[in-house]
Amino acid sequence: MNTKTQMIDVNESANGVNRELGARRIMAASQRLPRRSFMKSLAVAGGSLLPLAAARGDEGDNNQGITSISNGDAAILRFLAAAEILETDLWQQYTEFADLGGPYTDALENIDGDMPPYIEQNTVDEFSHQSFLNAFLIKMHRQPVSLERFRTLPSSPVAPTQTPRLTNLMHMNVDTSWYLRYRSSGNPDFGDTFGQAVTIVDRPGIPVKAQNLYTSNQMQALANTAAFHFAMIEQGGSSLYDALSLKCSSLLALRIVTSIEGSEVAHFEIWNDKAGDAPPVDSGDGLVFPDLNLNPATQTNLVMPKPCKFISEDLPLCSVIRPTSIRLAGATAAAHFLTSTGLFQGQSDAFFQALLGLAAAADNAVRICGQD
Repeated sequence: MNTKTQMIDVNESANGVNRELGARRIMAASQRLPRRSFMKSLAVAGGSLLPLAAARGDEGDNNQGITSISNGDAAILRFLAAAEILETDLWQQYTEFADLGGPYTDALENIDGDMPPYIEQNTVDEFSHQSFLNAFLIKMHRQPVSLERFRTLPSSPVAPTQTPRLTNLMHMNVDTSWYLRYRSSGNPDFGDTFGQAVTIVDRPGIPVKAQNLYTSNQMQALANTAAFHFAMIEQGGSSLYDALSLKCSSLLALRIVTSIEGSEVAHFEIWNDKAGDAPPVDSGDGLVFPDLNLNPATQTNLVMPKPCKFISEDLPLCSVIRPTSIRLAGATAAAHFLTSTGLFQGQSDAFFQALLGLAAAADNAVRICGQD
């Protein structure tokens, strides 16, 4: 017997927050319109995460062989949907500025002329991920995820779209240890640690005042900060999906997680390469981007993941995503890591309780054989 899945927030449609339809409109618009016109059509979306019992359904689209997923698989996909909603929010902010033109766009293009369209494409990808995951949960008669009631953070004072946000790009502590990690044979899963390629503490990744008030060096440092942040976000997503894939019970859930993971890895590899192109610059107010090619360990052309320790130290080194342990790369680890970077500065206690609750449920999922 099919049961009808409850909607989390009945006011969501009144707020214009139908994620699935929104993503479809965005992707369709991206194919029809020039890039700068397309960005004007981006809608801010989200939802609210309310304590609500989700109905289960054991029957699905029999024509496609889809029946049901386990509680653990649902918890994994639910956290990933939440992560993608948050990721979409930050990428949308970057896209608005990259598409605006002016000194910030110029500084991004100093890194690579394709930075603005790459940012836009990454944004569209994240919209597709969160829309698909929530749509699949609904198809399985499981509770989808929505974060609208936590959309309370301010936009940058000079953002082209003034609307409440889920994430904060104005006070970031950008972790750049990934740059050294992927150029090393070490692996955090074996206890290896890495320093910072660049020290970026309490810095914005987007303009927070009129762009003509920045010096050229300050604007370049701002764009460089964004470039390293892009790669930081996507390497984290790569590890997160890999770690949670090992907890999936059904081949269907496994297929979804590993397929989206491939997209996250592709994003990371692009931004790993682009971060290395960030020009050396001293902002004059405490932020210095060194010439990374002066150190053999940070050569900018070392963009492929260096073979590292994997599974056992007595095995040959292997080029892999790292870390992939639940302890270091699982949902709870990801939530704490993103919090430490300042991405959620200003969020409410209720937001953190909801996020960590979703994370704990995902990490506690137990693989059950014979689910297919």
